[in-house]
Amino acid sequence: MPNRSAEANGCGDVIVCRSSKLKESGPFHSDLPGHGEYQQRSHILFNRPFMMSPARFARLFCVLLLFGSAAVAVWGRQAADRPGSQPGTAQPAPSGASSGSLNGVVMNHEHAVYEGASIDLSVPADPAPRHATTDADGRFVFSGVPAGAFTITASAPGFTTARITGMLHPGENLDVPAIELSLAATSSEVTVTASRQEIATAEVKFEEKQRVLGVIPNFYVVYDSHPAPLSPRQKFSLAWHDSIDPITFVSAGFFAGIEQAQNTFAGYGQGAQGFAKRYGADYADGFIGDMLGGALFPSLLHQDPRYYYKGKGSIASRTFHAVAMSFMCKGDNGHWQFDYSAVAGSLAAGEISNLYYPSSNQNNFSVVLDSTAIGLGEDAIGNLFQEFLVRKLTPAAKKQPAP
Repeated sequence: MPNRSAEANGCGDVIVCRSSKLKESGPFHSDLPGHGEYQQRSHILFNRPFMMSPARFARLFCVLLLFGSAAVAVWGRQAADRPGSQPGTAQPAPSGASSGSLNGVVMNHEHAVYEGASIDLSVPADPAPRHATTDADGRFVFSGVPAGAFTITASAPGFTTARITGMLHPGENLDVPAIELSLAATSSEVTVTASRQEIATAEVKFEEKQRVLGVIPNFYVVYDSHPAPLSPRQKFSLAWHDSIDPITFVSAGFFAGIEQAQNTFAGYGQGAQGFAKRYGADYADGFIGDMLGGALFPSLLHQDPRYYYKGKGSIASRTFHAVAMSFMCKGDNGHWQFDYSAVAGSLAAGEISNLYYPSSNQNNFSVVLDSTAIGLGEDAIGNLFQEFLVRKLTPAAKKQPAP
């Protein structure tokens, strides 16, 4: 399944330990019935959105491998970005890809254009104040405005203050509704309100750009404290992008190579054919987990598969939040509830996998249940990484304000 904790869970993809497909023999081999299969197959049986698939473990492997160098790079970048760290160097303006422009006109109470009105723009993503004055046609323009919520305030002597609030999308050239200055005692306020669907779409597009160290997907985590619920289409879109990400294909090949070298799942044989079968099985584990636990069941049960980053409060409260989200989730109605979607998805994925694994490695339902329970613990560990570490290594996430 997708990592709710990074890809919340892109990185959740990366963060959570995947139970290894162990060798069928070795110093820890047991002759107890089902023990070998249990060890070899437990990694596919709890495909929560941020754990257990090959993609998830590969990302964890990459993070642990690169953590030392990444920490140095992050600290160095933070030092370089501090105001005054490079005297004489101006802070870069927002890139065109993430900014847009706002245009509008101001009229008086007689619906005539008003020249000389004072216009102030407030954008949470850019604390620097912006000011303009309407021209002879009553018009004003703000360019290079960061995408996101905005507030425009218009004022003039003898008139009440008028405000417009709205949402600017990346690259958009938005004509705001005409602002009318009134002589009445009450102010005139016009609100441009984006629909819940539009807000959720913008959130998903942002989440699909979240990558740990700028490379490893971290799609399944939301840093907004009050995100809009996802539609079924958006849930499937998120799962699909997670499944076809290049890192997913690379990690499936990585684990297939390890299994080939150790002759894990001996029923697949060796050679190119054996590698192809192992590769297909590894990729299918992640794909089925993503689609069932991250899209199908969340859509049917109206639950959100993403990890909700807390980011504030005491260490104890954040730890409790991370552990609780291993078995709880937000419903589309905004209420916390038991994560039936993740559990159902992992159980179904475990049973489906019996169709393509060798008969000697197929699990009965009791093993599937045991592995699902173990998955809860692994899920909690992944959430702790997500809550305390991953955001610091995800450049796109650091640009968002803390919850």
